[in-house]
Amino acid sequence: MKTPLLLGLAACAAVLAVPAFAQDLKVDPAEHDAALDLLKKGIAFRTVIPGDQVKPYAEYLKSVLVKGGYKPDEVKIEPLLGTAILVARYPGTDPSKKPIVVIDHMDVVEAKPADWTRDPFTPVVENGYVFGRGAIDDKFDVSMVITVLAKLRHEGWKPGRDVILALSGDEETLQQTARKFAGDLKNAELVLNGDAGGGELSEDGKPLGYGIQAAEKTYADFQIVVTNPGGHSSRPGKTNAIYQLSHDLGRLEAYRFPVMTSEITMAGFKATAPVLPGPVGDALRRYVANPKDQAAIDVLSADPDFVGQLRTTCVATMIEGGHATNALPQKVTANVNCRIFPGVSSDSVRATIAQVIADPQAKIERANDGAIDAGASPLRPDVLAAVTKAVHARYPGLPIVPNMSAGATDSMFFRALGVPAYGVGGAFMKGSDDFAHGLNERVPIASIDGSLFQWESVLKDLAK
Repeated sequence: MKTPLLLGLAACAAVLAVPAFAQDLKVDPAEHDAALDLLKKGIAFRTVIPGDQVKPYAEYLKSVLVKGGYKPDEVKIEPLLGTAILVARYPGTDPSKKPIVVIDHMDVVEAKPADWTRDPFTPVVENGYVFGRGAIDDKFDVSMVITVLAKLRHEGWKPGRDVILALSGDEETLQQTARKFAGDLKNAELVLNGDAGGGELSEDGKPLGYGIQAAEKTYADFQIVVTNPGGHSSRPGKTNAIYQLSHDLGRLEAYRFPVMTSEITMAGFKATAPVLPGPVGDALRRYVANPKDQAAIDVLSADPDFVGQLRTTCVATMIEGGHATNALPQKVTANVNCRIFPGVSSDSVRATIAQVIADPQAKIERANDGAIDAGASPLRPDVLAAVTKAVHARYPGLPIVPNMSAGATDSMFFRALGVPAYGVGGAFMKGSDDFAHGLNERVPIASIDGSLFQWESVLKDLAK
């Protein structure tokens, strides 16, 4: 999942002081062409799970790295659970230093050609964009990283510590491949994730800010199940599973999880508050000054851009029940989707749901086991400095905004093991161009040079 970039900055376009022009970065045209070609060829691999194209795509990426100078045995492809993992090790000069791990994913979500204007697995370059499934989520950053690593190896760059590239094969589904390589690479110094973070442009193409992802909420689905004996609909009584569950959900709807703050969310709020206009901006400034200001909390909680940044949220998303139109329901199930604030356990959220609905006859079951509880990563000065340096080379003085994603990425498996992970994707995009997981997904070609520069700069600074 390519996570949203920034928080509230799109609303600041009219008042945010930003540089008028990007710097002219020195990127070799041949490197640009190689990255674009890699992206186009990558889109043509239909790496949907279930499917059989992840391993061939991994083999293609391996060939690019080997051509750049990697030894064949330094790039390993491991088939796993119907998909595959690619792990490439760039040896450093100091074995006493822990490695840096760069992660991303090779798989994409399904796309039905009949629904698209263009075939989703035939890359199309048109009007300054590359169209195709995975164009932004996330064959873009995969292509940029592979291009940079192959270039650095060809040029003979010698990092101080190992740089390990780990690409998962089922990030969009069960995430078992990342779970596997996170365990194998748990001795890493830190993780850089291309599948999160990135820059946002206003609708007239001006840069608004760059978001570095340092936390993500835990994804959890809980099913509330109510069962009754049922019976003939002509003989209604005091028990009815549909009514019972509706009352349970009504109590849950009225409940608000406690407001929480973290180093990540407060840093993002402080960066956004000075320039956010309107009532929401006023409320955010009051909240930053006093996180217990209830009136400010109420305003922010009503705004979809901020409600998920303030607390754990749980919301009913699906309901299923009954077995016949002329019978009392015997079983009714509601799915409740929770996005849990880092540091809060999913078990405690389940217990809270049980307490709130106050229905001892209802069963509450965890419906998925892919996601795991993971805390936030610290805002390491070395990482912030490296990212700031690279981004400011593109856009001098641009705000660097730490953020917490509401969606899930492979970073959570490393964070759960105590390895700090940071989303540092290289693309800059308009909000109106973000069609990740949607129809006619695309990425601006103009993002390629800046992304190549950023990945090289960050790797050289952090892998010393």
